[in-house]
Amino acid sequence: MGCLSMDSVSNMASQYYLDMQESFRNNSKSREFPAHSAKVHSVAWSCDGRRLASGSFDKTASVFVLEKDRLVKENNYRGHGDSVDQLCWHPSNPDLFVTASGDKTIRIWDVRTTKCIATVNTKGENINICWSPDGQTIAVGNKDDVVTFIDAKTHRSRAEEQFKFEVNEISWNNDNDMFFLTNGNGCINVLSYPELKPIQSINAHPSNCICIKFDPTGKYFATGSADALVSLWDVEELVCVRCFSRLDWPVRTLSFSHDGKMLASASEDHFIDIAEVETGEKLWEVQCESPTFTVAWHPKRPLLAYACDDKDGKYDSNREAGTVKLFGLPNDS
Repeated sequence: MGCLSMDSVSNMASQYYLDMQESFRNNSKSREFPAHSAKVHSVAWSCDGRRLASGSFDKTASVFVLEKDRLVKENNYRGHGDSVDQLCWHPSNPDLFVTASGDKTIRIWDVRTTKCIATVNTKGENINICWSPDGQTIAVGNKDDVVTFIDAKTHRSRAEEQFKFEVNEISWNNDNDMFFLTNGNGCINVLSYPELKPIQSINAHPSNCICIKFDPTGKYFATGSADALVSLWDVEELVCVRCFSRLDWPVRTLSFSHDGKMLASASEDHFIDIAEVETGEKLWEVQCESPTFTVAWHPKRPLLAYACDDKDGKYDSNREAGTVKLFGLPNDS
């Protein structure tokens, strides 16, 4: 069988693929914005894309407003007594976000008042958090593999589940009727919601299954694992559709673009992989000087927020520790 020439291979690339490559060639700039005095653990966009929040080892959260092609710091949110490990925004209210901390609390913040509107005490050191698609419930997981479901209005616990395995990341499906957990045995556990009855345990990876994300269209979800693979799953069938294998280190973070057509994944490799979801092809890679622990696509445009580890783990006096970065800015900005 003759080999395909490169010309015919490129003809097979989708128009979307070609358009996005062209877009990234013209908008390949990454810009850095000071955010914190120590490492940033988590970045997330508000549902309207106007604000970006970041949570840090320095025990604070910061919120930026996106103005044209730059982030302008709006506020720093203090109150936690330990590292802010993860945060997320309300799915439909662009003014509310919630932070999970090792201080055994979660805090809900309102950007209009810049105050903490609720502090909810939890049993353990919190490491992951998500907000249900209907906005009514916040789920928080701690280091002891307990997931607590908190009523977002009354701030009281609705349910608490102790798991017998290492719980890594948690998420509802987009329809709000199933709850997913990734675990230390390489499995994805699927529970019915709100009953929290086990539906299925999927053997997804041979090693620790770290992160999980649902695409905005509801068609797929992706998981990242310690085996350095990203796997893409059909939500309806719960079967693996394809794998992405360009990273060499455990996959720490994933994000789907607003149209569900691109998937960004990152690890201790010094680049962020951007794949076309339908083909698995590499669309672009964003060069980084150090490991990347959090990525988040903007909810309306091809703009990626991310945060890296401090270079070599040492604080460089010339560059502030704890910066957030944006990729996808015009080259001339």
